[in-house]
Amino acid sequence: FLLYGAMAEIFARDTGFNRGLGGSMHTFFTPFGIYPNNAIVGGSGAISVGAALFKKINRKPGVVVCNIGDGAMGRGPVWEGMGLAAMDQFRTLWEGDMKGGLPILFNVMNNQYAMGGQTRGETMGYEFPARIGAGVNPEQMHAERVDGYNPLAVIEAMGRKLAILREKNGPALLDTITYRYSGHSPSDADSYRTNEEKELWQQEDSIAAFRRQLVEAKLVKEADFAAADESVVRTVTDAVRLAIDPAVSPRMNLDVAPDAIEKLMFSNERRPKMEDRPADMLQKREDNPRVQQIAKKERFAFDAAGKPVSKNKVFQLRDGLFEAILDKFYEDPTLVAYGEENRDWGGAFAVYRGLTEAVPYHRLFNTPISEAAIVGSAVGYAMSGGRVICELMYADFLGCAGDEVFNQLPKWQAMSAGILKMPVVLRVSVGSKYGAQHSQDWTALCAHVPGLKVVFPATPYDAKGLMVSALNGTDPVIFFESQRIYDVAEQFHEGGVPTASYEIPIGEPDVKKVGKDLTILSIGATLYRALEAAKIFEEKHGISVEVIDARSLVPFNYAKVVESVKKTGKIIVAGDACDRGSYMSELARNIGDLCFDDLDAPVAVLGSRNWITPAYELEEHFFPQPGWFVDIFHERIQPIPGYVAKKSFTDVELIRRNKLGV
Repeated sequence: FLLYGAMAEIFARDTGFNRGLGGSMHTFFTPFGIYPNNAIVGGSGAISVGAALFKKINRKPGVVVCNIGDGAMGRGPVWEGMGLAAMDQFRTLWEGDMKGGLPILFNVMNNQYAMGGQTRGETMGYEFPARIGAGVNPEQMHAERVDGYNPLAVIEAMGRKLAILREKNGPALLDTITYRYSGHSPSDADSYRTNEEKELWQQEDSIAAFRRQLVEAKLVKEADFAAADESVVRTVTDAVRLAIDPAVSPRMNLDVAPDAIEKLMFSNERRPKMEDRPADMLQKREDNPRVQQIAKKERFAFDAAGKPVSKNKVFQLRDGLFEAILDKFYEDPTLVAYGEENRDWGGAFAVYRGLTEAVPYHRLFNTPISEAAIVGSAVGYAMSGGRVICELMYADFLGCAGDEVFNQLPKWQAMSAGILKMPVVLRVSVGSKYGAQHSQDWTALCAHVPGLKVVFPATPYDAKGLMVSALNGTDPVIFFESQRIYDVAEQFHEGGVPTASYEIPIGEPDVKKVGKDLTILSIGATLYRALEAAKIFEEKHGISVEVIDARSLVPFNYAKVVESVKKTGKIIVAGDACDRGSYMSELARNIGDLCFDDLDAPVAVLGSRNWITPAYELEEHFFPQPGWFVDIFHERIQPIPGYVAKKSFTDVELIRRNKLGV
């Protein structure tokens, strides 16, 4: 069964463990505790730490072994993963039965080569991987080298490491010496080493050498080995024969079931808690100081007389996020939240203020500035059966965790054919006033990658409801937040933000203002500039504007937008992302296709300039401003009599900018 399931998976058969969607580089079998191999070198370096965190935090038995090659020691996620695994706080700040190191062993299969580069003497400088432990913690990760060609030595070394982990003294590091006879891949000509080198290693190969030792010690007869060899060849041959037989092992038939893979991209389950048991908390919800503070706030932006409530007395967007997250901590015992400055500080933008008093250290903690390890470990934690909220503080830092966000987080549900779930909410904020590397809207990068849900709420009501939905689900959600509007109050939902928990379905846009002449579809904080623009349109030009807040990017239900465009015949799609390659253009393309017969003019896209984000004092020339909506309407949709645009959106300007790449 195991051989056949693995072989069928390798040959991309529907009868494989993962219906052929994992393939040769991702074969795994969770009932045996064998979690996915990774096609990305060193990809498991951070994921495995998340699996160890899951075991520790949720009091699960056993240890985690991260098998990586010596070539992986040049990869950032491996180093970041080791740093996360060795955090001092496990021993100094975590309390009770949580005190002590992570149960993880980094087993480096030191086969002398990365791809074509030889790690010792060429591409690395440590000479022996075991030396790396000296730079990680005072215990040097209990590192040692072992002859991987000596099975008895490996067994003894593993016994020593397991004892260390069971005594909560992890992490540990084992440098297992071995050799790779074949090339890295079929395209590897293996021209970087000699046959003499390979022959010398083959003389010491454990399959031949240990067999010889057993025969010489008269523990096993040569005939027994011969019989075993014959049995192995026969068993593997039979498994391969079945796996390549199309009658027995067909491939997934996408002609008969064209939506077969589509159905696996998201699990779309509603699972409010991943395990049914009490949650570790430090106090009752009603005793929390911030809960008591929020209880005194007005939950709508305006008082009975229609006057704005002062900011220090009104329920804000950050309060909506806090309520959703706090409630989930009490409901789901597996939930953990971590990232940069999550504890004590109250999070970078005060969303988590008050959680420190309610949530124990092992469920809410700070991490090193290691974005790859933050997201990678979240993948491992979720893969093991838990739920994570991890935070990268700024959207700009997504690049530091590129592989983890774009190649790990979105892929494992489908590559496992739905066996694995990925309940991870990744919080990122879009900055303002912090210049070129801290003020970018990278929604398009996330929306482009299949397997990620992407949301961007702009009101307290929507922020709370969408966060509840994200935390009740089993899919990875990139949760964008704008730093511009953490302190805004709820202006749209009648009655303000409910105190009780509620869900807003991910993928449903919302009409924030009704109109009849022009539709504006906004993403994120641009909503408020769109509303200012609507006021200018109506008061100065007599044009009635309908404003729709996208709220979500993936998935996205176009029904309300189509309905609006049928009424108005004109639409501007706006957001703070740079115009080129933005998700706004994706929305515009689909709206153009869906509403072709109803449009009086092409869909207009209004984004930020294709520059670096300038200093705060110059941002009004970069991010869309209320007047820009009128300008682009006048020059690309419908001329306004007597109006003179301040910003040019003419064909000439469009050609000029694209010719220059700006």
